[in-house]
Amino acid sequence: MAEENSQNAAGGSQPADQQNKQQLQFAVQRIYVKDISFEAPNSPAVFQQPFKPKVSLDLNASSQKVGEDLYEVVIKVTAQVKHSEEGTTSFLAEIEQAGLFRISGIEGAQLDHTLGAFCPNVLFPYARECVDNLVNRGGFPPLMLAPVNFEAIYAQKKKREAEQAQQQGAQTTQ
Repeated sequence: MAEENSQNAAGGSQPADQQNKQQLQFAVQRIYVKDISFEAPNSPAVFQQPFKPKVSLDLNASSQKVGEDLYEVVIKVTAQVKHSEEGTTSFLAEIEQAGLFRISGIEGAQLDHTLGAFCPNVLFPYARECVDNLVNRGGFPPLMLAPVNFEAIYAQKKKREAEQAQQQGAQTTQ
């Protein structure tokens, strides 16, 4: 009995599914700002007019492997605000919010999904806070970005990729 317990503790006779669960690892190593920019090209004139903003938001996520089981995920947020009456730019705020993630035991499509949807969901609240802080420091009213569904963005991206592959396949068979 004691021999059996020591073997189990050493991992010698554990079922395969328990060993796989132990190998599965997801950990945030670090969250950081990779690049940041704020421009208010029409100040101080922009402060002398009623502020009627028209917000344009661009969002992009990318990832790369930087070491063994270590991935960098970057979300780039660009918020451009113009005066709705004149179309002049009030401000432009850009941030690349990044994170290092240790991921093991996940491969293929599941890894792609983790890097393309789950990790950006972890990073976005930090990017939102940073954009809001930049805008406030620029002398403008707060810009609270709405939550983003990276799962839906990832699904749309995969759907577009599948459609493009299908179109390319149809063109090569003709």
